[in-house]
Amino acid sequence: MKQMEIASYNVNGIRARLPRLIDWIKSSMPDVIVLQEIKSRLEHFPTEEIESLGYNIELAGQKSFNGVAVFSKFPIEGLNSELPGDPTDEQARWLEFHVRNIKICNIYLPNGNPIGSSKYYYKLDWIDRLTEKLIELKDMEEPLVVLGDFNIIPQAVDCHEPEKWKNDAIFQQEVRLKFQNILNLGFTDAIRISSLNNQIFTYWDYQGRSWEKNQGVRIDHALLSPEASDKLKEIRIYSSIRNAEKPSDHVPISIILDL
Repeated sequence: MKQMEIASYNVNGIRARLPRLIDWIKSSMPDVIVLQEIKSRLEHFPTEEIESLGYNIELAGQKSFNGVAVFSKFPIEGLNSELPGDPTDEQARWLEFHVRNIKICNIYLPNGNPIGSSKYYYKLDWIDRLTEKLIELKDMEEPLVVLGDFNIIPQAVDCHEPEKWKNDAIFQQEVRLKFQNILNLGFTDAIRISSLNNQIFTYWDYQGRSWEKNQGVRIDHALLSPEASDKLKEIRIYSSIRNAEKPSDHVPISIILDL
């Protein structure tokens, strides 16, 4: 295998979006797919449908909300579903594993709204825990890819109308600074590096015809360690899936690594 495509998709309920998900997988066939917000436990997960497409499956699920999963054409090794730092945290938001010689972390970072609430402080704490974990993983000096729904708009260029988001947790200065602190560890924001100063969106609200007006934001990210960024060949944004019937409010993103 000379290349590996690793994709991420906040599916917003896997049962509700299963036809869209399967159509997209059949048309693109990434080597590895990480999903967020699957809103399903294992017993209700469409395992047979996904396995029939040639994928191995692992997941950390919850009923009705949260939940993360990975599909891989190759063996999934060293699976860990617990982000250290809070033993009381029961929300399914983290999957860490190896595929071939690539360490991959699938994250569904908390939304954090409303600002000033316990949900907001949970978000800040979760980012701090994530940062500590990434320091540990990066020190291992292996190809590392961290991708998923970060629920963070990093810069003004990453949203259609910054003023609209000034009172939203995903665009708060302290949240954005924490994201920048992660980049300062030596991670590459693959989509931003590949698109320079262009606007690229990955999420469009269901309200106000945001998709039709292209009034979106970029909150789905792929961060690469130096050992992985050296292998980056291409990024893809599968925006056309948003035109399908009953889509997620997110679209898949992917990176292609030259191995």
